[in-house]
Amino acid sequence: MKRTQFLKYLAALLLFGSNGVAASRISLSSMEIVLLRVLFGSVLLLAFFLLSGGRFTALRHPRQLGFLAVSGAALGLNWVFLFEAYRLIGVSVASLLYYCGPVIVMALSPLVFRERLTWPKLLGFAAVLCGLLLVSGRVSATGGSRWGLFCGMMSAVLYAVMLIFNKKASAIVGLENAAIQLFAAFAAVAVVVGARQGFSIAPAAADWAPILLLGVVNTGLGCYLYFSAIGCLPVQTVAICGYLEPLSAVLFSVLLLGETLAPAQVIGAVLILGGAAFGELAKPAAFGRRAASQ
Repeated sequence: MKRTQFLKYLAALLLFGSNGVAASRISLSSMEIVLLRVLFGSVLLLAFFLLSGGRFTALRHPRQLGFLAVSGAALGLNWVFLFEAYRLIGVSVASLLYYCGPVIVMALSPLVFRERLTWPKLLGFAAVLCGLLLVSGRVSATGGSRWGLFCGMMSAVLYAVMLIFNKKASAIVGLENAAIQLFAAFAAVAVVVGARQGFSIAPAAADWAPILLLGVVNTGLGCYLYFSAIGCLPVQTVAICGYLEPLSAVLFSVLLLGETLAPAQVIGAVLILGGAAFGELAKPAAFGRRAASQ
């Protein structure tokens, strides 16, 4: 049973990591891609939830439902910025910038969650900052899009907002949590798209296959696999294996899209992913013993 859940979790991470490749095949704007993605994804996830016998309990927790709605809105908007960054600065660099989001949460945890900021977290945060400078600095030095860099960084900020408000909705979990978040994401993106251009969206015939792949498979099925598996796995396993998502996004972009990373960006990628992992997984007590023995 645990093996099945573990394989479902890994499959979800690989699907999420391939989002940039699927999006690169669609000729629509970033907002239109995200709108269709969350539309198809939320409908499929809702179907999974209801067919599995799920019952909505969120109305019993109105305050937390509000937190989850904010989290979902941030999720939708962060995807808009992320997909725009994919287009302007490439999937690999955008994915690395996006994955600074959890580290922002780590840095804000003393203020938001009253958690102690330990030395491992501080060192991890410092490593991520250095990596961020290397990755973004290289893009700027080669004439890359500053707007693309801004979009990548905004996706990280909104990712952090999503994580913070999701954590505050601790009584709404599993597929119910995911279904509500995706619906809120759809509502937020629909408001932005409607205000900016209306709902006249005309995908080309060649767009439909990657749109359905992104919305139905990567989002709907991916979220189902992810949320149905993580509750059955040890927290440490979920945390460690979670870094497969940004790593696979970079690898897919290199292998399937022909993107390249300069040596400085490779070092930056190692610092971002390694710093995030170290800050999240290192135990303060063990860290202290190692430091004392040196």
